[in-house]
Order: sequence, then structure tokens, then C-alpha cells
Amino acid sequence: IVCFAGKFITVGWGKKETQFHGSEGKQAAQKKIQEVQPAVAWDDRRPRVTWRGDGQLFAVSAICPQTGAMKIRVWNREGVLQATSEPINGLEQALCWKPSGSLIASTQHHPNKHSVVFMEKNGLLHGDFTLPFSKDQAKVKELLWNSDSTVLAVWLEDMAAGEDGQLWTVGNYHWYLKQSLDFGRDPQKAPVCVCWDPERPLQLHAVSRSWTSITYDWGWMTERSPGLDATDNANVAVIDGEKILVTSFRQCVVPPPMSSFELQLTSPVNQVTFLCRPQGTNQVAAFTANGQISIYSQGRLTKLAECFVLPSKMTLLDDPLALRQLLWLEDELFVGVSSGLLPTSSTLQMLRPVQDVTETLGVRSASKSIHHPEPSVEDWRDSSGCRINFPVPCVQTALCSISGEECLLGLTDRSHLYAGDTELASNVCSFAVCNDFLLITTHSHTCRCLHLGTLTVKGLQASLASDGSQNDETLRRVERGSRIVTVVPQDTRVILQMPRGNLETVHHRALVLAQLRTWLDSLRFRDAFECMRKLRINLNLIYDHSPKVFLEKIQTFITQLNSINHINLVLTELKEEDTTSSMYPHPESSSIQQQPSSGQKKVDVVCDALRNAMESMDPNKFSLSILTAHVKKTVPELEIALQKVHELRAPGAVSAEEALKYLLFLVNVNDLYEHSLGTYDFDLVLMVAEKSQKDPKEYLPFLNMLKSLEPNYQRYTIDKHLKRYKKALLHLSKCGQSEHFGEALQLVKEQKLYSEALKLYATDSVHYKALSCAYAEHLVEQQQAEQAGLLLWRCGEPVCALQAFAGSSSWRNAICVAQQIPLPPDQLALLARDLAEKLTEQRRYADAALLLD
Repeated sequence: IVCFAGKFITVGWGKKETQFHGSEGKQAAQKKIQEVQPAVAWDDRRPRVTWRGDGQLFAVSAICPQTGAMKIRVWNREGVLQATSEPINGLEQALCWKPSGSLIASTQHHPNKHSVVFMEKNGLLHGDFTLPFSKDQAKVKELLWNSDSTVLAVWLEDMAAGEDGQLWTVGNYHWYLKQSLDFGRDPQKAPVCVCWDPERPLQLHAVSRSWTSITYDWGWMTERSPGLDATDNANVAVIDGEKILVTSFRQCVVPPPMSSFELQLTSPVNQVTFLCRPQGTNQVAAFTANGQISIYSQGRLTKLAECFVLPSKMTLLDDPLALRQLLWLEDELFVGVSSGLLPTSSTLQMLRPVQDVTETLGVRSASKSIHHPEPSVEDWRDSSGCRINFPVPCVQTALCSISGEECLLGLTDRSHLYAGDTELASNVCSFAVCNDFLLITTHSHTCRCLHLGTLTVKGLQASLASDGSQNDETLRRVERGSRIVTVVPQDTRVILQMPRGNLETVHHRALVLAQLRTWLDSLRFRDAFECMRKLRINLNLIYDHSPKVFLEKIQTFITQLNSINHINLVLTELKEEDTTSSMYPHPESSSIQQQPSSGQKKVDVVCDALRNAMESMDPNKFSLSILTAHVKKTVPELEIALQKVHELRAPGAVSAEEALKYLLFLVNVNDLYEHSLGTYDFDLVLMVAEKSQKDPKEYLPFLNMLKSLEPNYQRYTIDKHLKRYKKALLHLSKCGQSEHFGEALQLVKEQKLYSEALKLYATDSVHYKALSCAYAEHLVEQQQAEQAGLLLWRCGEPVCALQAFAGSSSWRNAICVAQQIPLPPDQLALLARDLAEKLTEQRRYADAALLLD
């Protein structure tokens, strides 16, 4: 046992123990280890002890004397036995209790495989996974859980290749081999002690026989293709031992552990990187545990699962993970970081294969020779030339542009997000940069999507600190622990992974609206419509985004949609509300299109524009949409729509029956029946009545009575029934002025249609005089006696006019009418005195004096 305690090194074996002090004792300690090593040879069958994370229970592996098989006993800290498992054949000595307390891990030999098995605290088996080597090829020395129970380290000895280390993680009930450390056959490089850091969950410490201490720091990272245009397939690569699981999220969403296709290699994969060159981001390279880089390019002549082949292998370094943070910058240029000359230093490596290119089915093959050009490393500086560093190491970085200035984003393992040396947020689970947007998921169960072109670093910091408003398109609630897998470029899809491993596709409102605005600006109406219909975005946005452009390009809109149902859907969703002000406010950087100020309502403007365009293009093809445009106006034009239904006889157009069924879908059948009466077409009325819920006994007698009437009187009766009194009066005036005048006069008095009625009769007729007298009576009742007097005077009733003028104190008109009658002088003088008295009462003294004079 080798222990490090401050400045002392303790070497213990059996019951003996020796301490060596500081650097002077290093060689002596190393010599003592070599002396006692044979005495402490590894015993595969000796008992092992492992404690649960809370220190309350521990498990002991022991050999059953009767069967020779291994069994597990669980004790509490007072030494009281809690449980004993059944003897398990093939169970080995490796034993490690998961810190979360749920499972105990061990290994088991089977006749045809070697597995890591998990047991509950009562000793019952609870799952397993198979190690990737054949029987008796390797021996497991230790199992080690990290402090947060997310990674299981398997320390093993390969009988042929020396000692290895493997890191396994689980997701969606599948165990993935994420990292493989091959220490080679050199015994001096083999580890003698391996342990996880108790405070940093992804930090692993190892000590080799050559007295070398190595610390590995890992971080979680999603390897996604970095393309920003539609040629990028939004590929995501997952390491799984000797396989790379690749899913193209532009084409499909495949939940792990499944994938779109697999890449099979000959050695475990430690790193994956996609080519950073535009138009080539679907190419992937893998760095394997045997120190080789394998390059894969995507062809187009075979199915996707077979279009990746291994064209090139380039041997690099022998030490485990000697090359890290591999980046594929150009077709022939890789950049990585390797260990430096000093134990704590690192060196930037640039690898450039010399190509002997052979093109076969779109696959590139490279030779094995490698050039190592001298790398040039410069400090990151801002626009003012000041050097910028992250305050703490970041496990994920991304380059973006904030308000036109390049900026480096970094996320720490403690969930802090930085832009250069400025902390943006402290509760970030994951982030991704796509085009001009920054997407993050937070520990408060939200997904934020912020437009980097409209914000400064301080503005971005303030936005992330705010909770968002009700209509904040940048904010979306997500499941707890969601992480961003990828964002499909030039699309609206964001792929999230839940803590249990399953995937969900969300369409973030900010991405959707940005994409819709782009499509509408470029007149791609069909793409915008399909997206809005699928994602339930209010279709009013098609017009509201840019009313002037929509009206100018309305025929383009109709041509692109090219569907009666789609046009009808747009018409039926029209509202007076401006969605760019209420539901989908414009971002600050975009110009706001003002609604046209013609005085017409928006719904009427759009309905009329669409109807006129469709009638000019193909009225037969768009007949149903034309009907919809009539019906959806603020004052529905049902009678016009019904009349057009009745006129549908042209070849290629829908039948009248079909059009009527469609109208009944839009309008209440009883309302439609009433309006069909207004067309005076009894065939159409019967068509509608048959579709209504009315009893034929109710409407047939009424229709038969109407048919028996004279046409004008028939229309009068219909209009009166429909309370269209002006039309009823018009038709009644045509029925014969003597026969039905009393009825007309009664209608005029009831509905106060005096002005309309006077226009229908000749001024010299008796009917005109009767209407004028009735109108004058109405005006007198309305305290408009002077107007009544003028009307009576005009129609030849001077006596009545004189009374009206006298009652209204209109003395000039009264004297004129009195002289026209004519009145005798004494009556005229009496009238003048009466009028002067009224004028005096009204304090119109000048008029009274003039009259008496």
C-alpha cells in the first residue's frame, strides 16, 4: 500500500510499515516498493470491503466454503449483518459501492464473456454490461465510482498489452465506453494506484511504478457538426467504445442508444471532431486509444449507413491521452494539445498529412506521412487590444459575434457562463451558438434564445438575469436538467436531452419567428405558411409582418400556396388584431411595418385583395376561397356569396351543392336560410332549407304563399320578413301606388322612412303630398316645426305651413305664407301681434320691433 500524507511517503505490506521523508527518501521508497512487490502480489480471491457513500453500510466479498463461489455480505457500521447474497458463480474480487447508495458494482466471469454486474444492498442482481474483450483476455483489478456516481472506472490488466483503464457512463439504460487509457507494456508506466478526486467528480488521479503522478480532468461535451448553413446535417457523434454513433438530426431524431448509423473502428475511440471548413462540416475524424486518427467523409452514392469508410490512419503518440482537444481546422490540418516538456506544461500540436488523394465514390484517402508545422499561438484580445482570459477554466467554449464584435463564450463545470472575462450567468446547464442566436438551458428549467446581433455583453447579462415577460419570445419552459444536443442550422428545431437520456425536439419561439421573418422578407410564403400551420403560429403574421409587401405580392402568395384549403385557412383566421404588436413583437433591430391607413378595416382589406386577385386569376378554381372572402368580411356578404353559389354552372368549378355545403360549414344554417330568402330565388331557398333543421311544415306554407304573390309585392313581403325595410318600401312602391299606398304609408311611419319614401314618388302626386304631411307631423313631434312648415309650404299646404311657422316663431316665413294665402288685413295684423309677443318672450326684441313696424 502506497500512501501520500503531506511530506511523508508510507510504504506498507502485511503488518510492516516504513516511512520515507520528502524528496530525499523518494529513491529509497521506490526501492522498498520493488523489494516488497513480490510479497504483496495481487490476490484475486482475497476479500474486499467497500463502504456506502454515507458511511452507514459496507459490503464484503467472501468465498462460500461449500460451493467455492463468491458471495456478498452487507454490514452496518456497528458490525451487524444486514444481508447476504446467494453464492454467485464467476463473481470476482472487484467491489465498489455506488456513492449514491443504490447499487454495488462488481465483475463476473461467464463462460463466453466478462461482465460488470450491479447488485442491490440485499445482494440481488440488478443489471450488467459486457466488457469489450474476450474471455481470459484481461483481468479486472478495481472498479471505482466517481463522487457523483456518473462515471465508473474499470482498472484492468490486459494479458497481452499491459494495463488499461476504461471510463463507462450510462444513458437511457445503455452503458457507453467513453475513454480508454492504454498504458502499454512498459511496467514502469503501469499504474499502482488509481482514485477519483473527492471534490471534483470528473478528476482522476493515478500513480505509476515510475513514481509519476498523473491527473486527468474530463468534462462533458456534445460533439456536433459546426456548420451554419442548410448543407450541414446537424450531425451529433457519440463515443461508444470502438464505435461512433452518428445521428443526422436534420433528417431524423433517433433516441439513444440507437443512432442513424454507426462507424466501426478497430480501437476504442477517445475523441471525435468534425471538420470546421464550411460546406464540409459533415466529415468526421476520430482519435483512438492506439494513437491513430481516422478520417471519414460522407459520400452520396450509397445509403447513409455505408457511405463512411476508413481512408487514412495516422500514428501519433504512445502515451494514453497524450493528444487532447483535437480540432479539425482544414482538410489537411489538425490542431491538438499534447503534454509539454515539463510535467505541468502543454504543447500545441499542428498535424498536416501529406495527401496522395484518390477519389472513389466521394471518399478521400490520405497517405501516412505527417508534417508538424510550427504552431503560432497568440493571446485573445478585444477590439481595444486588451488581453482577455477566462477567470476560471471552461469545459466548453464557442466563438460568436455580439453586436458585431467577436467574443469567446465559455462554460465552467460549475455552471458559470462567461463572455471573455465577464460572467453572464451562474445557472447554465448547457449552451449552443447557432447563426446569430445564443441558446442556453438553465437550472431554473428554462431555455433562453437570445439574438446576439441586438445585444451588447451587458445587455446579454441583463437579459439572462431577468425572468422574462409574458410574451417574451426568448423564454421557454423545459424539463428539469435538459441539455442542448444541437440546433439544426437554418431551421427552427432545437434537440434537447433529458437527464434520463431521451431526446425531445422543441421549436423555440425566437428561432421560429426569426426564420418566419426571413422567409416572409424573401417572399417564401409557402415555407412560412407550412411552418406556421405546423407550429400553431397565428397566420395573421403573414399580413401583419409587412402589409404593403403582402398586398403588392398577393398573386405570388396565391400561386405559392396553390391550395384552396390553405387559402381558406388564412382567410378564416383573419382578425383585426395586429399580431406584431401583441403576440409577436418585432425585435429591437428590425424595422416595424406600419398598417395602411386607408380607413378600411384590416380584415376587409385582405378579403377584398385576395378575392380580386383570385377572380382575376381563375374564378372557377378558387370559387370556394372567393366565397370565404365574402363571408369573412366584418359585415358578411352572405347574399352575394349565395348568389355566386347559385350561378356555379361553369365546367371545372365546384358544384352548387358542394359550394353550399361549404358555406354551411362557415355560417349558421338558419342565418343562411334567412339570407337565401333575400336572393328571391326559391330554388336556392329550398336548397338551403333542406340542409337546415327546420321542419318542412314550417317553411313550405310560407314559401308557397310567397310564390302566389305578385313579384314586387312578393319581394316586399320577403324584405319585410327579413327586416330590410328600405328594400321593402322600394318594392312596395312598384306594386301600384293606389292599391298599396296605405300599406306603404304605414310602413314609412313605423320605420320612419320619410326621406326614402319621398324619393320614390313624384312631387306633384297625391302620394307625395300625403307623405309630406306625414313627414311634417313627424318633424313637429321632433321639435322641428320650421322644417315641417317648409315641407308643407312646398307641397301646397300653406295653412298647415302657417301654423308650423307660427309655432316655431319663424315670423318671416309666416308673414310670407299669410300673404300668399292671402289673409285679410285684420287677421294679418293679429298674426303679427301674436308673433311679436312670442318674439318678445324669447327676447328677440329687434325682430319684434321690425315686425310691428
